[in-house]
Amino acid sequence: MPKKTPKKAPKNDGGKGGSYTAQDIMVLEGLDPVRKRPGMYIGSTGAEGLHHLIWEVVDNSIDEAMAGYAKHIAITLLPERRVKVLDDGRGIPIDLHKQTKKSALETVLTTLHAGGKFGGAGYKVSGGLHGVGVSVVNALSMWLRAEVCRAGEVWAQEYQRGKPKTKVQKVGKGKKNGTAITFEPDPEIFTDSKTNKIPEYDWKKILERLRQQAYLTKGIKISINDEREKEKSEHTSYAFYFEGGVASYVKYLNEGMNPKHDKIFYVQKDAEGMAVEIALQYVDDLQSRELAFANNILNPEGGMHATGFRTSLTRVLNSYARKNGYLKESEENLTGEDVREGLTAVISIKLKNPQFEGQTKAKLGNPEARTAVESVLGESLTAFLEEHPQDARAMLEKVILALKARKAAKAAKDTILRKGALEGLALPGKLADCQSRNPAESELFIVEGDSAGGSAKQARDRRFQAILPLRGKILNVEKARLDKMLTSQEIKHLIIALGAAIAESFDLSKLRYHRIIIMTDADVDGAHIRTLLLTLFYRYFLPLINNGYIYIAQPPLYKIQKGKDFKYAYSDEEKDKLAKGYDNPNIQRYKGLGEMNADELGDTTMNPASRVLLQVKIEDAKEADKIFDVLMGDDVAPRKLFIQTHAKTVKNLDI
Repeated sequence: MPKKTPKKAPKNDGGKGGSYTAQDIMVLEGLDPVRKRPGMYIGSTGAEGLHHLIWEVVDNSIDEAMAGYAKHIAITLLPERRVKVLDDGRGIPIDLHKQTKKSALETVLTTLHAGGKFGGAGYKVSGGLHGVGVSVVNALSMWLRAEVCRAGEVWAQEYQRGKPKTKVQKVGKGKKNGTAITFEPDPEIFTDSKTNKIPEYDWKKILERLRQQAYLTKGIKISINDEREKEKSEHTSYAFYFEGGVASYVKYLNEGMNPKHDKIFYVQKDAEGMAVEIALQYVDDLQSRELAFANNILNPEGGMHATGFRTSLTRVLNSYARKNGYLKESEENLTGEDVREGLTAVISIKLKNPQFEGQTKAKLGNPEARTAVESVLGESLTAFLEEHPQDARAMLEKVILALKARKAAKAAKDTILRKGALEGLALPGKLADCQSRNPAESELFIVEGDSAGGSAKQARDRRFQAILPLRGKILNVEKARLDKMLTSQEIKHLIIALGAAIAESFDLSKLRYHRIIIMTDADVDGAHIRTLLLTLFYRYFLPLINNGYIYIAQPPLYKIQKGKDFKYAYSDEEKDKLAKGYDNPNIQRYKGLGEMNADELGDTTMNPASRVLLQVKIEDAKEADKIFDVLMGDDVAPRKLFIQTHAKTVKNLDI
């Protein structure tokens, strides 16, 4: 149960004149549970949780910036995994707290749910983790030092695993107000499941997070320095500062893309007691990129602000299209799917009392956020279209093309996915199906070419293993709409073999195989085909990846034989190791699956008792998709850089 709150704090005037003293710090409960169940507060005790400590301390400084008090936040990575976060805000109060009888600084750092975000006049809006952030960081740190400068005096206190080692002490003079938190994560708490050691900080991950926060808090400078003795990155210092807000963020997200219109739509306006900031631009792509934030916190599942954005966008574009003759009276309206194709948008709102669904804040639940975003976007986007007719034309041409493609795709799907095909009455002739009709035990091997397909058919256990050979490289779905995709014979065969339809029509309950295994040659062409298939699954069969049904077979590269004894090697390093001291064995290099006889293929790659399968995670599919964004995109520079960077690692490039 929450403890009693202190006397009513002074009236919150919401501006820079608001009070920020000990009486503005509200206390709800103790800190003891954090070390016992850290996962409840930071998600995990692996690498994600370790980085979460940085986010929580930085979020406190961001709150000062959003309140208008801080202009610069500096993060420093130090040896021994120590991190220092310094801001030039007001500085955490150090005077006595009436309820706890301790310094307000110690109260904030040692008490869960203690901070200036629970009813005092300290903050108008806040992005911190319900105010628990810095106290949780303290509890999960082997050592932490807090330094505060207020009114020309510097005060400090040190802690060990959440317990104060000293009282708050005056340690010197200072010119600028601010707070510095330096912490060292506790190795008793954080471990990497693979190495069983405390994880390392990911420089790129930290940079991306800080860049994002700088975009969302325009006019604030966020800098980072890497002063670690080991594992220094190539660039050890960065600073982010953006005056353009989320419009600058959209421009960054669209780097390497082909914009359909020059001017980025941008609006910043207050409505329903909250600040609304939106930017959007269409690019020549089939996917959408929509990021929704509440108080600078990313809401990956969206919420009311995202719903309001989509509703308003669809309504405004339909209205403009009707009014200006882009859509005839007999034609159907644009749908949400149509108006989001190729859209890059950032929606950022700042509100007093955010209501998040779930501890991870994945979704915003405030109904007033929907109303605010709808009204701001509706009014501003309507004016934008009227004032910029060339940009409006480009936007409408893009979304109407999406509408026509959707209708064409529906017609194509209706042709392919007729009732008989999905019930197995018209399976493709190339498919060597298995005898089992139980999806949980059935496997589908997707192999390249008829030669490999022939070997696989001989090597399989026909009771539960099916084989589908594909001829050459499948259609690159990165640049193809669904209607064009469905003209590809190879993709049609795959859809019908799986039996669960495609895209928004996909029905996981009708899937005929619960292990779908990509089995390609261990060369550049095989890697290309594998990447094409992963991109296809990521774009149009995402539930297969999310449910762990996609696998990659691991065929050997070498057979190392001496007399009747032989072993298989799956890499050059393993080959060298196995061949070492082996009395000049015969080493056979497999260039393709078709070179293996059925027994070899079965024993090494298909037999559940002896094979090795790599289960595809969502991160693997995202990486494949990202590679194709670079290699098949319209911007030459990123493609050239990628090829130059990776050229040395290619050993058997077929031209």
